[in-house]
Amino acid sequence: MKRAQVIGFTVAFAAAGLAYYVASSLMRPAAPITVEKQVDSSEVLVAASNVALGQFVNEGNFRWVSWPKKAVSPEYITKQNGGVAKMHALSGSIARSALLAGEPVTAQKLIKAGQGGVLAAILPHGMRAISTKIRAETAAGSLILPNDHVDVILIRHQRGRNGQDENISDTLFRNVRVMAIGQQIETKAGKKTADASASTATLELTPRQAEMMALANSMGEITLSLRSIADLSSEPERGAGIDLNKPQSNSVRVVRYGATSRVYGVN
Repeated sequence: MKRAQVIGFTVAFAAAGLAYYVASSLMRPAAPITVEKQVDSSEVLVAASNVALGQFVNEGNFRWVSWPKKAVSPEYITKQNGGVAKMHALSGSIARSALLAGEPVTAQKLIKAGQGGVLAAILPHGMRAISTKIRAETAAGSLILPNDHVDVILIRHQRGRNGQDENISDTLFRNVRVMAIGQQIETKAGKKTADASASTATLELTPRQAEMMALANSMGEITLSLRSIADLSSEPERGAGIDLNKPQSNSVRVVRYGATSRVYGVN
């Protein structure tokens, strides 16, 4: 082979290799560029795992996570503002509301032992908790759960004008929250029914309603009528103007199947 031919082949191969290199460089994706940006953050105290209502907590139930400072609420406990000492102080507290893992811990969600029981901790300001006896047939077949809303109905015997005994049903309160069924104050995960053996229901009432409830417990049988969850968006009807010792001018008498029913208006 002549020298000129060898040189020509060499140049051709070199040109082909250069073209392949250029083409592959163009086809290869550009390497990602990592830019580190410093974010102003704070160490916030959060729940390390799910905490149930009424559960005792200790330092093992907490952990610190970084939060952007702009997203830190004043109620949050931060390590920069004496958070470590506050975390130690919260150890041994009782959860007055359930906490999800990763949810920020606040002093309002916990109560120290000795500052009241669990029920007192979850009872709203100005309200009272009072219990009444229940059975399966007076509590919607034991299907009423804590935080359901009910109407409270009193069934009692009363001597009528004709001298004969009458069965009277009085709707005392409407849209009342059930705080506990027996000793159960929250619905456990996957539990769809209350304890069928529970013999009491604890209701959230105003002070005046609590007085009426105590009187009603001694006058007859209490029945709880379960309300739809769609009613929870409406305000509870706090009718506290009913005097069970006197006839009611704002009541409506309805006779059904031989039993007299009276439904009171709400003041």
